[in-house]
Amino acid sequence: MPASPSTARAINDRLALRLLQEEGPLTAGELKVLTGLSRPTVADLVERLTEAGLIAVVGESGEQRRGPNARLYGIVADRAHLAALDVRTEGVTVVVADLLGTELTRASVPIADDTGTGPAVEQAVTLVERTAKEAGADPLHTVGIGAPGLIDPVTGELRNTIGLPEWHRRLATALGERLPARVLVENETNLAALAEQRDGAAHDRDTFVLLWLGLGTGAAVVLDGHLRRGASGGTGEIGFLPVPGTPTLPSATGCEGGFHSLAGAAAVVALAERHGVTAEAVGHELHAATLVRAAVAGLGASETGCASARAGLPPSGTHPSAGGAGVPVSGSHASGGGTAVSAGEGSSLSVGRGPSAGEGGAPAGASGSSPDTAGLSVSGTTLSGSRPGASKGEPGPPAERNAPSAERNAPSAERNARFLDALADRLAVGAASVVAILDPGCVVLGGELGQAGGEALAARVQARLAALSPLPTEVRPSALGGAAVLRGALLMARNAAQDELFAPPGR
Repeated sequence: MPASPSTARAINDRLALRLLQEEGPLTAGELKVLTGLSRPTVADLVERLTEAGLIAVVGESGEQRRGPNARLYGIVADRAHLAALDVRTEGVTVVVADLLGTELTRASVPIADDTGTGPAVEQAVTLVERTAKEAGADPLHTVGIGAPGLIDPVTGELRNTIGLPEWHRRLATALGERLPARVLVENETNLAALAEQRDGAAHDRDTFVLLWLGLGTGAAVVLDGHLRRGASGGTGEIGFLPVPGTPTLPSATGCEGGFHSLAGAAAVVALAERHGVTAEAVGHELHAATLVRAAVAGLGASETGCASARAGLPPSGTHPSAGGAGVPVSGSHASGGGTAVSAGEGSSLSVGRGPSAGEGGAPAGASGSSPDTAGLSVSGTTLSGSRPGASKGEPGPPAERNAPSAERNAPSAERNARFLDALADRLAVGAASVVAILDPGCVVLGGELGQAGGEALAARVQARLAALSPLPTEVRPSALGGAAVLRGALLMARNAAQDELFAPPGR
């Protein structure tokens, strides 16, 4: 059944607006070519969208051209204004932009741990109001918020999540009450994935997983171009994933003992310390990211080739022989004993039979145990944080106890390489679990740590995945890093505002 004239007009209008958003200003002739519509139809839609205040003449095409055919049409950027918020435990950053998503200004406010819920919410709301006024963007049309925690798939609200401040949950409601704007909330890792797909490392992928590596850990799943949130909104809570290499199991009330204990910022800092990797603090940058960046910068000339070796790197799913081309995979397939992924003396993470655990309940990276060797038995009959017969206070084996001093006495480039190897071992175990279930074909190492590690870390993780998984998987470093959350929140706000403003009348 053919579309009615009104439906056809609405479809054509949306197509033209989408092209103007993606391509920038276009002439009527260019719209005709890109849409495949007739010249009269394009002329009608241009007139219709101009009268609606959605597009306007923004210039002319070509220095010598004049007249109607040379007019460039663009979306009226100031038709609506948007705000995007990156909400973190320690504060809030806000960006104000126009309808095209062009940033006008940004500002931040720190919020101390001991700040009460009411005062914290007031600080954040006041920041948004003040920033919008300074940008001449008052009133705001749509506000997008990126925050840690679970989003209820029914209500779209941030759920009460253990370990996160109450003011996070109250903020969206307070903004909705104070501003004449639509307020949207989404999990920060999901927004980062949307940004990486639109403007970053996954721009050419319809299916991929973003592994978020920042203060904490998380994952976002994009399948066939669609973000997957799960039945309760909890898809990607990888911090709770039980993994070998931690002294305890995670619980419903905390992710200590899960993947977070291997790859969270505190664990990465402890791992760097154990390998003798140091760096001066850099402004507000996450110190774990500073350490990873310093380690990459401090690799020797041969190790720097790690990134360029990607050209000869076997894809994940191909099991390279020892000493093969590309980045060497530490460890091998041991006969009769499962797979071992090793990071070198004193810092090996084993996936197989009964790796020993250190002091029960100690956080990853605690002295007296190495979370690279202190792990869960995944092939035995019990999943325990301690090996049979071990006392809780028993130290690790001599090589493990001597590892810190041995690492610090090693040459700087060697220490940096071993640290990145050990970190890649940890990340590969978490990534392998996701790959085995979803087969995404691509894993993006996101967040501040993923960007800091760059190709050097991504190549190491990819090599280890090649030994752990039969499924071909490319590992890429984030192109946007921690900025991906704000970018994703702005994309969410822009898309929602355009959907409303560009909708046909009466919808």
